[in-house]
Amino acid sequence: MTDHAHSGPLQHHFDDLHQQYEAANMGMWAFIAQEIMFFGGLFGGYTVYRYKYLSAFVEGSNSLPLEWGALNTAILIASSFTMAMAVRAAQQGLAQPLLRWLLGTMALGLIFLGVKVIEYSHKYHVGLLPGSSFSYSGPSDPGQMKIFYSFYFAMTGMHALHMIIGVGLMIWLIPKIRRGTYTSDYFSPIENFGLYWHFVDIVWIFLF
Repeated sequence: MTDHAHSGPLQHHFDDLHQQYEAANMGMWAFIAQEIMFFGGLFGGYTVYRYKYLSAFVEGSNSLPLEWGALNTAILIASSFTMAMAVRAAQQGLAQPLLRWLLGTMALGLIFLGVKVIEYSHKYHVGLLPGSSFSYSGPSDPGQMKIFYSFYFAMTGMHALHMIIGVGLMIWLIPKIRRGTYTSDYFSPIENFGLYWHFVDIVWIFLF
C-alpha cells in the first residue's frame, strides 16, 4: 500500500511500475498486430484487383502526383525522427525537450494532413471521388478506374484518420507533459504513442 501511495502513475492492479510498463507495451504491440491485419486486408484487396485490372490500376497510379507523395513521405520520415527524439527525452525525464519534440511531430503531422487536403480537393473538383458523380474520360474503363480510386480513398483515407487520431492524442498528452507527469521512471504512454506513430509512418511508406 505504501509503494502505491508513493508511485502516482502506478495503477492499483499492478505490483510496480515495471509490471505496468510491460503490460502497456504488450497491449500496444497487440493493437499494432491487429492494425497490421486491418491494413493487410486492404493491401490484399488492392493486389487482387490490380492483378485483375492491371492496365487501369497502372494508369491510375501514374495519374497520382508523385511530387506530393514524395513530399509527404519526407514529412513523415522527419516526424519519425522528431518522435524518436521525444521518446528519448521522455526516457531521460526531460520535460521541455519532450514537449518541443512532440510539438514538432504534431506540426509535421498537420502539414502532412494539409497536403492530403490539397490532393483530395483536386480529385474532388475533377470528379474522381467515387460515387454517383464519378467522372473519368481517360483510355481505361471508367468502372475499373472507379474501383482504383475507391481503394485509393479508402486506404489513404484510413491512414489520414490514423494521423488525425495521432494528432488528437498529442493534444491530449501536452497538458500532462507540462504538469510533469512523465519522468524517467514513468514514460510508457509516450513510448507507446511513439510505436503507434512509427507504425502509421511505415504504413504510409507502403502506400506510397
